[in-house]
Amino acid sequence: MNKDRLIELLQSISQGKLNPDEAYEQLKHLPYKDLGFARVDHHRAIRQGMPEVIFCSGKTSEHIASIAKELRSANSLVVATKASEEVAAEVLRMSEEARYFPSARIVAWGDFPQPEPNSPKVSVITAGTADLPIAEEAAIYLAASGVAVEKIQDVGIAGVHRMFDALPTIQNCAVHIVVAGMDGALPGLVAGLVPQPVIAVPTSVGYGASFSGLAALLTMLNSCSAGLTVVNIDNGFGGAVAALRLVSVLRTAVRPA
Repeated sequence: MNKDRLIELLQSISQGKLNPDEAYEQLKHLPYKDLGFARVDHHRAIRQGMPEVIFCSGKTSEHIASIAKELRSANSLVVATKASEEVAAEVLRMSEEARYFPSARIVAWGDFPQPEPNSPKVSVITAGTADLPIAEEAAIYLAASGVAVEKIQDVGIAGVHRMFDALPTIQNCAVHIVVAGMDGALPGLVAGLVPQPVIAVPTSVGYGASFSGLAALLTMLNSCSAGLTVVNIDNGFGGAVAALRLVSVLRTAVRPA
């Protein structure tokens, strides 16, 4: 259930196309449906503008498939993140509709919407090729949400001229997600060069003293580039949601009265 579907339902009642009992049957699982092992939040799309997303780590494939089936009953698209190849293979056997994006470790049910014409673009900038899985998680979720994505890959500060070559493309985007491991310095550099919002995503990529992404996270939190937003280690999804909230504000700002 989302805002558009709820408005359509209320209009059907007001026009006499739907009686209250029929409407109740469609609304009775708001705000959530108790599956015993999970309470599926059907109200989230109305509150936040995007439906609940399934976090696969720690869940069985049966739980994932059941939650997805329940969410799909009320949403045109369902997304699950952090799905290993083994878990995804089991989920796909349970649902012919499901698709797996191995580079992003995402399972999706339903079709991705096309971006609205002239809608704000989001750049997803990757410091190194090893950071691509987290960058792809962000990019795939943005695409699933109907946002146009511009991918800029392997432009870390060890060869900073590569990023400068891509700067014209980057500056044409409304929001930037910068994904980096190792020393995590690239987001601060980008934030110092562009006026748009920059969201930093640290990854667990790096040698021993990177402490599985902690070094990159601390670098980003201590950046001298003012206004840099930082999400948790390996949280490409979180970076994408932060970008979506900004895009939502931008869309509202440019929408004709």
